[in-house]
Amino acid sequence: MTDIVCREVRSRMMAGIHSKDTQPELIVRKWLHAHGYRFRLHKKELPGKPDIVLPRYHSVIFVHGCFWHRHEHCRYATTPGTNSEWWMKKFQKNVERDKKVMKELEEMGYHILVIWECEIKDKSYIEKTVKFFEEIR
Repeated sequence: MTDIVCREVRSRMMAGIHSKDTQPELIVRKWLHAHGYRFRLHKKELPGKPDIVLPRYHSVIFVHGCFWHRHEHCRYATTPGTNSEWWMKKFQKNVERDKKVMKELEEMGYHILVIWECEIKDKSYIEKTVKFFEEIR
């Protein structure tokens, strides 16, 4: 299957994707702050530079894009038709890195919450986040 846009347009679209301060991340941060949670962002000292670090709770939150981090059974975790072998390798490395980072953080005693992009779209992250904080208190 060929791409529906030309190379230049696809390149421009991909260049617009950032790893920090994404819209889903900003939504979660706004919700946390509004509910009295204080946090740090992208602490370089921690494995994987978590999106949100809550030192008081010894917890981290990752806000993962379904496409990049391969959210299982999610309609947003599609694989491009062009150069799909390269994409599959790329996605596999992302998933392996995520597992490694989670393991390292758990060994350091951190509580970990992963919020997926699709959970933000349907607002199910709110219930998931509330439950997370109830469990770690």
